[in-house]
Amino acid sequence: MIRLRDIALPPEHSVSQLSYEAARMLRIQNSKIRDIKLVRRSVDARKKPDIKIIYTIDVKVDGNEQKILRQSGCRRAAIAPVSYYKPPKIQTDTNCRPVVVGFGPAGMFAALILAMAGLRPLILERGDDAATRHEKVEKFFATGQLDPKSNVQFGEGGAGTFSDGKLNTGVNNPRIGWILEQMVEAGAREDILFDAKPHVGTDVLLTVVQNIRQRIISLGGEIRFNCRVADLQKENDRITGVVLENGEVISCTHCVLAIGHSARDTFAMLHDSGISMEAKPFAMGVRIEHAQGMVNAAQYGKNDPVLPPADYKLVKHLDDETVYTFCMCPGGYVVAATSEEGSVVTNGMSYADRDGENANAALLVSINPKDFPEDDVLSGVRWQEQIEKKAFRAGGGNYFAPAQRVEDFLAGRPSTGAGTVKPTYRPGVTWCDLHSVLPEKLTRALKEALPQLDGNLKGFSDGDSVLTAPETRSSSPVRILRDETKQSLSLKGLYPAGEGAGYAGGIMSAAVDGILCAEAIMDSI
Repeated sequence: MIRLRDIALPPEHSVSQLSYEAARMLRIQNSKIRDIKLVRRSVDARKKPDIKIIYTIDVKVDGNEQKILRQSGCRRAAIAPVSYYKPPKIQTDTNCRPVVVGFGPAGMFAALILAMAGLRPLILERGDDAATRHEKVEKFFATGQLDPKSNVQFGEGGAGTFSDGKLNTGVNNPRIGWILEQMVEAGAREDILFDAKPHVGTDVLLTVVQNIRQRIISLGGEIRFNCRVADLQKENDRITGVVLENGEVISCTHCVLAIGHSARDTFAMLHDSGISMEAKPFAMGVRIEHAQGMVNAAQYGKNDPVLPPADYKLVKHLDDETVYTFCMCPGGYVVAATSEEGSVVTNGMSYADRDGENANAALLVSINPKDFPEDDVLSGVRWQEQIEKKAFRAGGGNYFAPAQRVEDFLAGRPSTGAGTVKPTYRPGVTWCDLHSVLPEKLTRALKEALPQLDGNLKGFSDGDSVLTAPETRSSSPVRILRDETKQSLSLKGLYPAGEGAGYAGGIMSAAVDGILCAEAIMDSI
């Protein structure tokens, strides 16, 4: 096939226009184009309001491809590269049955690879299956009744299940295309295969994760829900088993530890067990909400229903910190994301259609271990907990989140109610002054950065925009150290993986890391 790149068309273009443009670039008749495969699609808003949709496509043509390329003289055309990931297979019979702890993206794709290799992995997930988990999360949003064992953080699919389901990543890895294909096969929309900023949506992810689970089971894998690993068994610096909360011991010689960034009790257990860990940089801050129409107008120069809801990614480097946006959710909702009683945590979520009235994003301040209140591995974890508990009290002790209008935050006065932007956080918000809730390091940096970020996105610091606090779990504050074989430095056979282990920063990078750990287990076997 021939790959054509940088094809620019208006947003309202038809499919036939793409075919005719490909024929024009190759200087052939349109009838000679047999098939078109979308490779990449993005929005070019640099010359607003003259917005263009930019395509990279692979075309199948009648005739000799090399000859057609020479005759076209098109510098944006070339033979399409062949790059495809093929999951490895175990070449010999083995009785080894790996254990996978955690069924978020890292654990899920590690388990899928191991199952496809015939290793019949046993997955231990501390939370519920997706359907039961969804019911409990919705009940929490509506009533404030939290289940600490199954919530936005814990359960099938991990924390990413209740998010925007963004699949873009800075990781460049051939496994990414394969992961996207597995998601489409499990029920995600095909546009994630070619959109420059693919997303699934929390409503669709609930189906996708269940279908991947069923595929793992069909390949010989097994998953047990409501099984929290409370301890490790080891002999001669090698893992020999895991101990469940109920005291049951499961023997294993290979264990993928894909626990997620909120498994604080597991972090403490690992630390007490002498597993090599270190404090790592992370970020904390707030969720900021705007009207989606404002974001569309700022990014596109207009509100056009043909265009997708606009997003943004902003960063401002200050003298001592960096303030940046993360996990931006067009047409989304700010959600209650705590996993512990007596704490408030925020996150962002969108449905597949991204049709909500508001846009939201994490507005974060970079944190380094030198900033931690204490000098030990778990100090960042304890700092998160302190902020979350203080936010719980400031919200009224009923899982309402403390919130403030941007105008009031910049002026240093408490807010008394919403303006034109209505907060979407459920079960509700308590208006206050966030300076009394968040550490001075965060409020000072946010106050300095907000007006400057308005220069990058007009309306970003609009007075009626809403800040909801705190966003404390953007990533793990610890890293479980491992060697070049992906095994723990202090316990052979233990493979720390994904966000909780400190080696990923989103659904895709976590899934890739899980696959890499599964491959490392297969190499070891």
